[in-house]
Amino acid sequence: MAEEDGVRIRILQSLRGKICEGKNLGSCSAPNRQRDLCTFCTISLDQEEVFRTNVFEKSLSPLYGEDFYFEIPRPFQCLSFYVFAKGVFQRDLPVGKVSIRKEDLCKFSGKEHWFGLQPVDPNSEVQGKVHLEMRLNNLITENGSVCQQLVVRIIECQGLPLISGQNCDPYATVSLVGPARFDQKKTKVKKKTSDPQFEETFYFDVTRPNSYTRKSNFQVEEEDIEKLEIKVELWNNGNLAQDVFLGETRVSVKILRNDIHRAWYLLQPKGNGNKSKIDDLGSLRLNVTYTEDNVLPSACYTPLRTLLLQSPDVKPISASAAHILGDVCRERYEAVLPVVRLLLHHGRLVPFVSAIAALELEHTQEANTIFRGNSLATRCIDDMMKIVGRSYLTVTLKPVLDEICESNKTCEIDPIKLKEGDNVEVNKENLQVYVQKVFSSITQSSSCCPPLMCDMFRSLRHMASKRFPADPHVQYSAVSSFVFLRFFAVAVLSPHTFQLRSHHPDLEVSRTLTLISKTIQTLGSWGSLSKNKLSSFKESYMYDFFKSFQEDKCIEKVKKFLDEISSNISKESSGVEDSVVLKEGEVQKRAQGKKRIGKKNFKKRWLRVTNRELSYHKHKGKEAICVILVKNIRAVEKLDESAFNRKNMFQVLHIEKPLYVQAGNCVEASEWIEVLSQVSRCNSGRLGTFHPSAYVAGAWLCCRSPNENQPGCRPCTPTMLANLQLDIDCDRETERIFSLLTSSYSKLQKMEDACASIAVYQGPQREQDDYSLFTIQEPKETFHTVQQIRQVLEDLQREHDVRSGTAQYGSQENPIVGKTS
Repeated sequence: MAEEDGVRIRILQSLRGKICEGKNLGSCSAPNRQRDLCTFCTISLDQEEVFRTNVFEKSLSPLYGEDFYFEIPRPFQCLSFYVFAKGVFQRDLPVGKVSIRKEDLCKFSGKEHWFGLQPVDPNSEVQGKVHLEMRLNNLITENGSVCQQLVVRIIECQGLPLISGQNCDPYATVSLVGPARFDQKKTKVKKKTSDPQFEETFYFDVTRPNSYTRKSNFQVEEEDIEKLEIKVELWNNGNLAQDVFLGETRVSVKILRNDIHRAWYLLQPKGNGNKSKIDDLGSLRLNVTYTEDNVLPSACYTPLRTLLLQSPDVKPISASAAHILGDVCRERYEAVLPVVRLLLHHGRLVPFVSAIAALELEHTQEANTIFRGNSLATRCIDDMMKIVGRSYLTVTLKPVLDEICESNKTCEIDPIKLKEGDNVEVNKENLQVYVQKVFSSITQSSSCCPPLMCDMFRSLRHMASKRFPADPHVQYSAVSSFVFLRFFAVAVLSPHTFQLRSHHPDLEVSRTLTLISKTIQTLGSWGSLSKNKLSSFKESYMYDFFKSFQEDKCIEKVKKFLDEISSNISKESSGVEDSVVLKEGEVQKRAQGKKRIGKKNFKKRWLRVTNRELSYHKHKGKEAICVILVKNIRAVEKLDESAFNRKNMFQVLHIEKPLYVQAGNCVEASEWIEVLSQVSRCNSGRLGTFHPSAYVAGAWLCCRSPNENQPGCRPCTPTMLANLQLDIDCDRETERIFSLLTSSYSKLQKMEDACASIAVYQGPQREQDDYSLFTIQEPKETFHTVQQIRQVLEDLQREHDVRSGTAQYGSQENPIVGKTS
């Protein structure tokens, strides 16, 4: 394991949350314009947009309701949320922004907050870092006096922003600034790059020799080094247009002394010191959770992973490591998911959930309340269905939900909410058609239900019948409470959350989906089969509407569907895997076979990848222009920016010419590479090396080889073995569990104390607050598991301490935050 032990820590970042709503958006100084304000929000990593909401029509206080989740593929300084007013005949106008520095994200994690909008000032929109080397030299002049010379070497920059979607043409100005002095020098312009290599050195005389007189340009004969500073500004050369400010950093000369100072500096906004009062631009309500996982080599997690995977075999189940995690992190909504994913990947989820469901059923007194709470069992099953049932939802619901969202038919049946001109009978007919389509799609989908879900439902059905043998309907309600109430009805209500739609629907469509969801819940509910289902509706209009569905054939369809997805007959795979769309979206694609670099060689295309093929189309929904079978993909790799002077490019290497693609942003590029790499990871003809640049003008730009068929000059990126549909990184999930248990260490200690106390003093102590927080059926076994967990946590923490040395301040990984004026 020596080689693996030397592997560096993987730092994996992710962001999830919700853009909830805006309030009083727009400037107070323009009330007339506000009334027609149509707004949308964007999310940017530094200055790179990675997410955009739908446009919200004509409201000062829009309810966006947009969920977001993405992996962050690169370092960043600042997360920003922008509000834009949609322009009709002109470009979109910024209303304001919320900017949160990376180090401050933890203050807001997991909770909703209102943020006041700040103005969007071009001089504050900066990103990137600059690498500088500075020193003071002593020089002897012709008359023998000594003066000091400041030497500033600007080496390179990284991560400069795109300008109008393209790489910038950057240059730098280097200035020596003092109370009575301003000397400025300028580098050459570097064309089409966000990572310019300058390698230019500038010289400034700092202390003046005695021969200088007060008639010179300097008011002091010998300057005070304590008051001098170096200012480096980055600019984009605008050619005929105005140059654009990209950022600056300032370094005091006094830090140099006699040493060479070499360091990376983060670029800062222009230090104009403008503190004037600004208009109230409104506010945004946001929920933001930033996660950073420092993942160790896989071998480090073996003890904790083994302990967790043994959980289904522990008797009683409440003494298992996975159950204890759920107990001590009961208030942490994110605690269950990593356990579910880990057990799922190793085929241990069904026995674990069956055991904890059985424990819950022991304490369920009435059949009609079965699995209705927010327990560990129900949360595990919810998360499992979201993971393994994603393709199932896509096949079953997406076509009909697309029709509902795009047809724009009115379905409001509440008399109070009807608009002028609405016909309630027409609306009711529209709604009935939609409900019937959704209901039919669900009840005819049993053959598509994932085998793992069927196994789970079969187990639940058996346990429910055993617990309540006198109730003939409980076997169905145990299943319907999950598949209808917690799966299909929730997906209909929020299709964007399940990736069935790219955005949150507008208010009218959202209302239609709410009405459909409520009806589907009732149609699929078997908790009160022997009673009148109409009693479940509080609203009279829903009561009247549902009467049309009170037919025996609807009940029979639901019963047949539940029988099919939870029967004792094992589902046999047909051997032919359904084609599932894994990702699709608009990209820029370079024409294949072109020998020259040029802007015209790139065209917008709709890229689509399924588990069988990669295709691109002129527009969404059009016939494919080109189809590449997944089995023919040999590698998927990033492309150097220098290849075509474009960021966020990747290449798909297959049996013909490479396919060069530019994604919209860094998040999109990372997602394309990930899904294509995973879907093709087991292909027999995968390459071991690749060229990180392009073959142009008779040579590879990376290694200068003139042979187009020359094997690659860089090793291919190894792909993690993972189930593509589940997308599970077991080491990352185990690291998350380690972090959760570490943050709940005090509760683990309380559980250990409770076990010791109960073992010695049976009885009253069980009811004390500290003890009643936990499920302790067998104190000795639970005590033993808690001790094992604590030992594993201590060992893992030592591994983290040894391996995660903080990068030196001023290094490329930990740049200095330069001062601003």
